[in-house]
Amino acid sequence: MSAGLPIPFVSQSDAVSVQGWVKALNAAMPGERVVAFSELGEAERAQCRLAIVANPDPAQLKLMPQLEWVHSVWAGVERLVADLGESGLQLTRLVDPRLAATMAEAVLAWTLYLHRDMPMYAQRQRFRVWQADEYVLPENRVVGILGLGTLGEAAAAALLQARFKVCGWSRSRREVAGVQSFSGEDGLKQMLGMSDILVCLLPLTAQTQGLLNAERLAMLPPQAQLINFARGAIVDDQALCAALDERHLRHAVLDVFTNEPLPADSWHWTHPDVTVLPHISAPTNRETASAIVAGNVRRYRESGEIPANVDMRRGY
Repeated sequence: MSAGLPIPFVSQSDAVSVQGWVKALNAAMPGERVVAFSELGEAERAQCRLAIVANPDPAQLKLMPQLEWVHSVWAGVERLVADLGESGLQLTRLVDPRLAATMAEAVLAWTLYLHRDMPMYAQRQRFRVWQADEYVLPENRVVGILGLGTLGEAAAAALLQARFKVCGWSRSRREVAGVQSFSGEDGLKQMLGMSDILVCLLPLTAQTQGLLNAERLAMLPPQAQLINFARGAIVDDQALCAALDERHLRHAVLDVFTNEPLPADSWHWTHPDVTVLPHISAPTNRETASAIVAGNVRRYRESGEIPANVDMRRGY
């Protein structure tokens, strides 16, 4: 298929972010013309078949009646699936090796943060307590990964290189070198029961929403710790608070929340056993993401085949 119409970039982000994406996308595909949705005329909107998006307003997508394909520049697509599920549009999400490497780096960094008891030593400094606890070898610490997709595999490799024992759970069993793998409800129970540090990297779907409820958090070993780099709604917020207050869980590193930005009155901000991060574990790199989008668009122009990689029924 030949290029002709401009490709709209549809996003609810601020103007600076939108223009940053437009610039990066145009640099990656000089044979195309990417423009902010607001710059499209009504006649152009009526003919568009492809849109590149980042948290788009569904109402704006509906203003393009010929739209067939939506390419997200984000890896997470649960909101898009919810918004577009009945539209018949095909959806491509970002699959970027750079994103996997960035996530693996974050998982390793914050696992080490918990493994070396940094939250505890920060509190002791606050109270001027000079006291050292016994060091635990990484070989004696089990890190469990919820979600063994592209991100989970990269995270597992980084953790194994740091000498941690690694186990993992996924919807269907996956074999990952060096990782003890589980699947299914019984497998989830087994995996949770052996995880000293639990890392959540699951997509948010109807099946994973509220997955880490009170019952499942109670399956973790006493004084286990949690890292959530997936989506806030996967963890039952009140159950997590109770598990921390009761000292069943030692600490939680939370990068994602049901409501973002995290409201100023949320309990997480002041809880002594919670580390709050502003959704920074694996930010999308505009240049590498734009190159991947460009490749998909080029193949679409050449063959007419849409590289849809999201199963709208499964939600990812």
